[in-house]
Amino acid sequence: MRKPVIPAAAAALALGLGLTACGSETGSDGGGSDGTLVVGATAVPAGEVLSYIKKDLAAKNGLDLEIKEFTDYVLPNTALQEGSLDANLYQNEPYLDDFNKSKGTELVPVVKAYLPPMGVYSKKVQDVTKLADGVTVAVPNDITNEGRALQLLASEGVITLKDDAGTTASPADIVKNPKNLKFKELEPAQLPRSLDDVAAAVINNNYAQDAGLSPAEDAVLLESAKNNPYANLLAVKKGNEDDPRVEKLAKLLTSPEVTKFIEDKYQGSVLPVTSG
Repeated sequence: MRKPVIPAAAAALALGLGLTACGSETGSDGGGSDGTLVVGATAVPAGEVLSYIKKDLAAKNGLDLEIKEFTDYVLPNTALQEGSLDANLYQNEPYLDDFNKSKGTELVPVVKAYLPPMGVYSKKVQDVTKLADGVTVAVPNDITNEGRALQLLASEGVITLKDDAGTTASPADIVKNPKNLKFKELEPAQLPRSLDDVAAAVINNNYAQDAGLSPAEDAVLLESAKNNPYANLLAVKKGNEDDPRVEKLAKLLTSPEVTKFIEDKYQGSVLPVTSG
């Protein structure tokens, strides 16, 4: 069954086990407009990109940066809304829009930083169009990531969706399914572990890399950056878009130095937004 966001149980587990911090502790209102900028992120690639900025670029650009890493997609937004973070980096705009709608938060995008392309992975086939009739494909169970997964499969002609299915497509929007595929909806973090049990799984980039998969080398189908609405973005609570610290980080995230870092480190597994 589809779920609007990752369940509270996963969020609680992340709070207890998966939340780590780099740097000093902060108060309930983050670092303050003239102090440390506290940014929440998932470990890969957001945490790595921010760590590069913190180590090599922040000080000489007058930015004091603290990174807090999360293992799920819910807590970074909850913490940002409540004020224990000043910004976060890990999500795309369709996910942010859905989160605001479902949770009543007031979070806004600042700048798109990079695209972690979603991919289809399989231990059974090397070509997604060669999936056998009637097999099961695992997809994320949150609204925007499931829609993204189905759109990726549709881009290769594996299925056909309604013309107006958009970013929130669900299996109910499939109008042609020539291979009679069955879809298993799982929490995104569980998808890599499902590969032994399903014919293929559509996996978010960070969870694929966390599981030791290389999107550029191991995916049998991978998103392109061209005209892609799913680039990860720097987000803040509404009203903080003009915070000078946020503006400095936004500029660094789109700098030539960070573009080169992404290209060199990820070798196509994460794409700068300027890539086609």
